[in-house]
Amino acid sequence: MKPFHLPDDQLLRLERLKAGYKLMFERPREAAPKIIVNVPPERWPRWEEQLADPLAMLDAQYAQIEQHLKLEDDYVPALRVNFGTAQVAAAFGCELAMMENNLPAAGSHVLERLEEVRRMEIPSMEAGWFPKLREWSRIWLDRLPAGIELQHPDIQSPFNTAHLVRGNDIFTDILDEPEQVGELLALVTDFMIGLIGDLRQYRTDGDGWFCDWGALWKGSARISNCTSDLLGPELYNEHVLPYDLRFFEAVGGGRIHCCGGAPGVIENLVRNPRITGMDFDAGLHDPWRMAERADPGTVLVFQEYGKSFPYTERLLSGEWPMKRNIVVIAEAPTLDEGRRLLAQLRHSIPQ
Repeated sequence: MKPFHLPDDQLLRLERLKAGYKLMFERPREAAPKIIVNVPPERWPRWEEQLADPLAMLDAQYAQIEQHLKLEDDYVPALRVNFGTAQVAAAFGCELAMMENNLPAAGSHVLERLEEVRRMEIPSMEAGWFPKLREWSRIWLDRLPAGIELQHPDIQSPFNTAHLVRGNDIFTDILDEPEQVGELLALVTDFMIGLIGDLRQYRTDGDGWFCDWGALWKGSARISNCTSDLLGPELYNEHVLPYDLRFFEAVGGGRIHCCGGAPGVIENLVRNPRITGMDFDAGLHDPWRMAERADPGTVLVFQEYGKSFPYTERLLSGEWPMKRNIVVIAEAPTLDEGRRLLAQLRHSIPQ
């Protein structure tokens, strides 16, 4: 793998870009919306190859970054050792299932009887795949060029991981034995808090700020609240929100990913006083309505998962939300089409 290097003009551009991201949190009304256009990389090995070789995964992520550098969109280049969504669950003992050309996922639930939670302990920081993650992080740090950050891994959230550890029974447990579910959530939350501190030495994105999804965020971490939608707003507020707050209060805030469609839950998430940002499925929640309801200081990501990004047509017509601190993610099949789309979106932003 040939060395990766950013020229001085790109380094200067990225410093200005990071300052623009910080403005979205510090003085949101003065900020300009950010636009990220994802274009397929020129090389992308199968996941089996990437998971077997740290340099193969590193080179694949460099290939993604190269496209954004050519576009000069608002993407902040950052790397992530990517072992999938079940890394915290694996530390609690869940097996990792290896699927064809995909990231590992939880392959078992270790808490067969909920009352066994009282014999569980917070796992060691050496549990699961985290020793491998540290080893790969060290390899990447030794090769990390100026201008590219190394960010924290996928840690999911207290409830997402509790769901993987317990299985679908957790949705009836929370009604029948809420105290024991709370004990499991507390164990997961405290492990996640310790993990963020432990992995700080392998990150380069700076105290009080972190990179994720091509943007720069205020805080220390992102959590993913996907299965919380299946609870509904009342159960989420009573039984899960306290642990999300506990996590963010301990690590200094951060952002939430939510890909579900339940309106009551997401409205509570976006009003969480400890979050600084949120992404959501714009195919399930109207971005303009979300922009109206979000706290002025909360940065929102407009993103539609696996679809055609129809909201871009509305933006291209000049109809942008009044909220200025937003990140728009779009896609294009080629670099040339990506450049045209980026220029059109930038031109359509009201001044």
